[in-house]
Amino acid sequence: MGTRRVVVTGIGAVVPTGNTAEEAWKNIAAGKSGIDFITLFDRSTVENQIAGEVKNFDADALLGRKEARRTDRSTQMAVVASRQALEDSGLEITPDNMHDVGCIIGSGVGGIGSLIESVQTFLEKGHRSISPLAIPRILIDSSSGKVSMDLGLRGPNFNITTACATGNNCIGEATEIIKRGQAKVMLAGATEAAIVPITIAGFNNMKALTHRNDDPKGASRPFDADRDGFVPGEGAATLVLEDLDFALARGATIYGEVLGYGHTSDAYHPTAPMETGEGAALAMKQAMNDANLTPEDIDYINAHGTSTQLNDTAETRALKAALGEQAYNIPISSTKSMTGHLLGAAGTIEAIIGLMAIRDNFIPPTINLETPDPTCDLDYTPNVGVNKQVDVVMSNGFGFGGHNAVIILGRYAANGSS
Repeated sequence: MGTRRVVVTGIGAVVPTGNTAEEAWKNIAAGKSGIDFITLFDRSTVENQIAGEVKNFDADALLGRKEARRTDRSTQMAVVASRQALEDSGLEITPDNMHDVGCIIGSGVGGIGSLIESVQTFLEKGHRSISPLAIPRILIDSSSGKVSMDLGLRGPNFNITTACATGNNCIGEATEIIKRGQAKVMLAGATEAAIVPITIAGFNNMKALTHRNDDPKGASRPFDADRDGFVPGEGAATLVLEDLDFALARGATIYGEVLGYGHTSDAYHPTAPMETGEGAALAMKQAMNDANLTPEDIDYINAHGTSTQLNDTAETRALKAALGEQAYNIPISSTKSMTGHLLGAAGTIEAIIGLMAIRDNFIPPTINLETPDPTCDLDYTPNVGVNKQVDVVMSNGFGFGGHNAVIILGRYAANGSS
């Protein structure tokens, strides 16, 4: 990346553990799970009946009934999280700055709920029954487009889709845009609303989901020997990224700085990670090189930690390959144990968690970690969070298709060192 420094000045979130970033963090820090039985559809139609749903999300009240009807749930949550983030940043969008402010809002599957609804309508009622708004509701880039329209952002605007690495790629690429001078401010977010029968059935049939239907809050257990799959989640989270000079000139409050970004491809398998963790390890090394940091500089790692047998073992190997013996000394946690796996939106909420860890000097826990796994032998902060000085956080995101994206966030310091 270039020489410009990029800082975070605003955060917003609508996720299973809370409908604001602060509420979400408070519950995560306390080890409170947002996972429960599925309510968004008749769960008796699928084998896996638990998920991390966003609770009490009233799109009609938040966006207006007309706008809510015109947009998919994924877009609705993206708009709300982005509004929160922009308000939190204190930045007012004006005709003088609107061309310098853009957004990248990513998603794994976009408006899949709207797609299924439109297909069912077509099959039952015929082609003339399809809404003229069907395509905008379905398109994966609709969230990014709608956020730009809602907030009046006329700078760079697009979406990224890299499965479960999406959120980190959105933050990394938005940072790149600012560093090369194409925008002064970028909203970097991601959203997912995929708690629908077809995705649940698809993940189940590839043996990716947990079957602990009788224990929703104990079902996601990253790095535990008895883990048996991930818990799907939904939600949206957005960060406001700014050129440091621009942020300082307007007196913005700074949560932290984006220090490094790395991304690689496994080129290995459609869904499984490389067993050696080689691609993930290289992405971590790239991010540290980009930040000009060593493993000894990392204070906390928010792991991808999905609670699947393959991922957690492969990520552990990747951490050792990237960090060497220092891997054993760095506190790690997977907050997916509480949020579930937000798929494309995982990286953005986990980046916010990393910033909160820096702000509060607190390592959030990995809950439900009860039985050690010999293949996962690092410090995963089991069950209870830990007070610790946190200046630098690494956040990992790995996705189907072999996507590996890693970002490093640091405490802001005027002299450029965290």
